[in-house]
Amino acid sequence: MSYRLDVFSGVGLNEARLTLALDGRRARELPRLEKLWSYFRNPLEPVGVGGAIGSTRRGWYRQAQETGLPDRVTGARRDPALDDRAGGRREVVIENDIAWRVQLMVDFLFGKPIRILSTSADERTRESIELAIEAVWEASGGIALLQDIATLGHVYGHVDLAVRIDEDRLLRARTGDVAAIAEAIRIEPVDARRGFGFMDRDDYRELDAYAICVERESTPRAGAQSERQRRLRGGRRAARRESAARDRVLSLELIGPGVRQVYEDGLLAEESRSVLLPETLPIVHVQNMSQPFVYTGLSEVESLIPLQDELNTRLSDRASRVTLQSFQMYLAKGIDGFDRAPVGPGALWQTDNPDASVQAFGGDAASPSESAHIEEIREAMDKVSAAPPIAGGVLRGRIGNLSSATALRVTLIGLLAKTDRKRVTYGRGIADASRIVLEALDAAGVLRTSAGDRGVRVAWSDPLPTEERDDIAAARAKVELGVESERVMSELGYEATDPSIR
Repeated sequence: MSYRLDVFSGVGLNEARLTLALDGRRARELPRLEKLWSYFRNPLEPVGVGGAIGSTRRGWYRQAQETGLPDRVTGARRDPALDDRAGGRREVVIENDIAWRVQLMVDFLFGKPIRILSTSADERTRESIELAIEAVWEASGGIALLQDIATLGHVYGHVDLAVRIDEDRLLRARTGDVAAIAEAIRIEPVDARRGFGFMDRDDYRELDAYAICVERESTPRAGAQSERQRRLRGGRRAARRESAARDRVLSLELIGPGVRQVYEDGLLAEESRSVLLPETLPIVHVQNMSQPFVYTGLSEVESLIPLQDELNTRLSDRASRVTLQSFQMYLAKGIDGFDRAPVGPGALWQTDNPDASVQAFGGDAASPSESAHIEEIREAMDKVSAAPPIAGGVLRGRIGNLSSATALRVTLIGLLAKTDRKRVTYGRGIADASRIVLEALDAAGVLRTSAGDRGVRVAWSDPLPTEERDDIAAARAKVELGVESERVMSELGYEATDPSIR
């Protein structure tokens, strides 16, 4: 492969640095990221003879979290010195406690719409900025986009936002045309398995350039397509050969300050330069929770994986024990043919041997230590994630007066505190992406702003259910303290003309 990276010489990106990053990422980082996603998603993989979707054969699938189970449970042991039964597959129980905790944390962060408010001192400029920013975020996906961003960030520990700007369309837009602005600008989340940054050598918080690497199927040319159709007429064998020979193309997109390149299998396919933002890298890095002196943030999944493996192991052990002990078994002495006799209600066995006996054993027995251990694992997962089951609506005991909002907040104080920490990092990412949008709009002459006008802040909603009367009382108190009533009510999602606050 031969890359033409002269346009990135100003940020120190050369072919050696790029090749080293790609090789290291493929060998070390991608397997780790794939594991994080598989533990969150826990997808089913069809296996065996009955592996086809729709099969009724028991055990037609395997789950991703089975990789964390010991060999004695999954039957992966291959020791010829052991008995065959010792290496067989036992009862496998997977309870994905990671997924619902991550989804719960996402719901607390972006379960309700947010408001992006301008900090400009001029009222008319502030209104114009808020309309433009809201149009761009809504056109990019709105609340669904924010939830996708939070999901990726919670799983991988960080998520990157790419601000895509169609400069030709934006330059043709009229001043203040919100619809044209929404069509020309998009904010796109980048999966950590696809995108990675080149950090500044002197400051780990700054990016020199960014790369998005995607492997996809090649698009056949017209002549190749006709040849493909001719081969497919030969029947199923030709179709299989065509499917096996289908080409895969490695698409690499490099983004730098004011420049963008796209490579297809190492060949330069596209290059463009930015007219509006020649010195700006349109990438925003968002950490799930900040981690000192490290570019990536803290993943919610990574800390739960050891506990999840232990929980699945103990649940599988308990299922195996219950399976063995739930059946009544008999030890017969001095009765000929007992192994062929029916065992069931009303069955009669007879023998002339006075020393014959039938001894019953088995049946499920209580195991307090096992139950206590499983419960302790669940409590450990509650503490590590700060997401107790009660936050998802599962009530195990009394929490005081259920009508008291204070009792509920005390119970969820860990989750609420963690949510507030994440609002700092995700809010900063939203503000940085909005600032890049405003810079592009100013450069295109669509919405003129100064550097001081481009600051924004996020108005977050309360993640817990609230009473309307409480919101109105809080708004009335702010108005009495001298805060503008229109702005207070807009932050709470009400119209300022609501007669209930008069």
